[in-house]
Amino acid sequence: MENSLSIVIPVYNSQSTLPTLIAEIDRVMRTQGKDYEVILVNDGSSDKSWEVVQSLAKEFGSVRGVDLMRNYGQHNALLCGIRLANNPIIITMDDDLQHPPAEIPKLLQKLEEGFDVVYGVPDAERHSIWRNITSKLIKLFLKKAMKVPTAQQLSAFRAFRSEIREAFANYKGTFVSIDVLLSWGTTRFTSITVDHNKRAEGSSNYTLKKLMNHALTLITGFSILPLQVSSYFGFLSMLFGLIVLVYVIYKFYSSGGVVPGFTFLASTLAIFSGVQLFAIGMIGEYLGRLFTRSLDHPTYIVRTTSSEKKDDPN
Repeated sequence: MENSLSIVIPVYNSQSTLPTLIAEIDRVMRTQGKDYEVILVNDGSSDKSWEVVQSLAKEFGSVRGVDLMRNYGQHNALLCGIRLANNPIIITMDDDLQHPPAEIPKLLQKLEEGFDVVYGVPDAERHSIWRNITSKLIKLFLKKAMKVPTAQQLSAFRAFRSEIREAFANYKGTFVSIDVLLSWGTTRFTSITVDHNKRAEGSSNYTLKKLMNHALTLITGFSILPLQVSSYFGFLSMLFGLIVLVYVIYKFYSSGGVVPGFTFLASTLAIFSGVQLFAIGMIGEYLGRLFTRSLDHPTYIVRTTSSEKKDDPN
């Protein structure tokens, strides 16, 4: 049914917020008169989140729980839930109450205008200044990887048509970016401004280090931008070296002497060495990721579900 929704929520140490979130989703969906399911993917939580998920699955017939073997990461958990979704429209949102369920109808209304993916962009970011800066950089990288003009207007609060997942149905690997995978299936992206609540309690699980690692994954896992940058640096270094060579030859023939100065020579060598090491490092990063992919590590492994039945083993 076109009116049916699958709401996928990755769960990580959110035992205290899940009951409120599910109750609010149920209220909004009943008000809207929509059939829905909620897929809660427990991504290796260290608290009692899985017990809470099981309890919610018993209380609400629309809730399904999936327990992963360990912590694989937010996007890996999302991919698991997306593949298990049964309905034609999929919503993804966080588990910390920052994405208000009451804003879901806005996403659906925008989706009906002919778009395939709609992002709920917050009217004002509720994160620290460092996370906001890092997020903006990540979105710049995503714009390059996705080749979509609206890629800088991204959010974990998304609505999209389930048929898009056919574009990445066979995707395997430990490095996952849902936004890039969605761009493999469509270019009809848009965004709409939505409310964004303050975090109910605790702090974000995304530290600066995790955000930087995520950015590196995006750059080297789904784009050849670093290799292109290395090529540009190599070309500029070669051009600089030719200019220096011409200058040295000119000095030799015009004044009969050589260019003096150890500092000049050392600086030139440092520039060339730095560019070479940068290029080698980028190539090594790509080779490392190719090696990891060749190991055929699973994207995720399901331990069990709230129905005690393994729906998707990989």
